[in-house]
Amino acid sequence: ALDKIRFLSIQKPELLSDKSDLEIRISYDSEAKTLTLSDSGIGMTKTELIENLGTIARSGTTKFLDGLKEGSDIDQIGMFGVGFYSAFLVADRVTVASKNPSEEAQYVWMSGNGDSSFSVAEDPRGNTLGRGTEITLHLKDDAEEYADFDKLAELVHHYSEFVTHPIFVRKTETMQVPDEDDADVDTEEKADEDEFEVSEEEDSDVEAEEKPKKMKDVITHSWEKANADQAIWNRSKDAVTDDEYQEFYKLMNKKDENATTWSHFDAE
Repeated sequence: ALDKIRFLSIQKPELLSDKSDLEIRISYDSEAKTLTLSDSGIGMTKTELIENLGTIARSGTTKFLDGLKEGSDIDQIGMFGVGFYSAFLVADRVTVASKNPSEEAQYVWMSGNGDSSFSVAEDPRGNTLGRGTEITLHLKDDAEEYADFDKLAELVHHYSEFVTHPIFVRKTETMQVPDEDDADVDTEEKADEDEFEVSEEEDSDVEAEEKPKKMKDVITHSWEKANADQAIWNRSKDAVTDDEYQEFYKLMNKKDENATTWSHFDAE
């Protein structure tokens, strides 16, 4: 989807007007047990959501490439096929929101695990994406491990290390900060005490007995890039280590064995 919008924007630069960054973002909610993946790609229209997600193993990428070869109008978008339906291995319910530049409205597709039907309607949230697609997985009880930053970062690093587009994973942390509400209460109490005369000796005793500042937990969110800045084939061979070559070979070969040799060169 990202490559398609980049390709189409060569002739139609206005397609990137809503969102120029081409990226993938992954977030999770451990309490709601949801995992959300979004991209700023070409997105899907209402009709395309029905056609592409209503048929298993229908490949929009293949249709897109076939259209290029035939010289036909290349206004097709990505279709998930078997890869999309594998989401139900870990999810009880899947929601797909998508916004295509050719339509004003953003639409949402919904279906449950094992359901023989699905629904498509205008997204009641409005246009929250600008452009692209957002997939939300409502995780099964035995798949809650995927609502974890370390697990997601590990998977992205292993399987998407060499994806050319940046992939960001949202990290949720709990930090302790001074409780300002408690400080306001202390200030009021001190003002009341000032109404009475206190000797210097008594005042020093009070200061020595001052209680430590009360702290409270605050949840923060930040985005961290989980894949490499540059694919290994786009880097200078002097900047690639032997371990990186071996890791790349194992990923491509799907086997846990080292390469005997390799060749890295640039060609015009």
